Amino acid sequence: EKGEPLSLKKIISIPGAKEVMVTFFCYCAVEQTTGLWASSYLVLYRGLDENTAASFASLFFVGITIGRALSGFLTLKLNDTQMIRLGQAIVAVGALFLLLPFGEGGSLAGLVLVGLGCAPIYPSIIHSTPERFGADKSQAIIGVQMASAYVGTCLMPPVFGLIANHISVSLLPLYLLLILALMVFMHERLLKVTLKMRD
Repeated sequence: EKGEPLSLKKIISIPGAKEVMVTFFCYCAVEQTTGLWASSYLVLYRGLDENTAASFASLFFVGITIGRALSGFLTLKLNDTQMIRLGQAIVAVGALFLLLPFGEGGSLAGLVLVGLGCAPIYPSIIHSTPERFGADKSQAIIGVQMASAYVGTCLMPPVFGLIANHISVSLLPLYLLLILALMVFMHERLLKVTLKMRD
């Protein structure tokens, strides 16, 4: 049994698998949608010129890069769950900065914060997988996490594109906050489910 590869059905039936897949899906949706839509949001809604908007949008990626470097130090003090929660909280603050009328400075800070917040989430979810699901199942779980990541990456930015075209690009921060809320909910459920398994 141990040496056999698990079927997708079996993997999904592992307690916590669905939750971690949705958590991963949401994370990738937030990261990719922000990366692809930030400059359009700044031009079309905040009225920035294209060059300024592009340099502002690149700060999101700068935020991720700096955040990943800082995460390395923070992991000495915080565990994976704390890192993920911290990241989610920072993303929430960043999205609120984008949402509220704080002008250019607010948009700038918002994008950097969303980037900083995104930084620890992905590595911490992967890192915590063997501990949550057991070393024997972790490879299979990481496989479906990656699949969820691709779906989130490919599906959610175009969905926002439809919203931007048919309603308004100004909904970007709300869209991010909704996905983030689902991510937080699913991650907390994952913790409960995997804690029960260990008891």
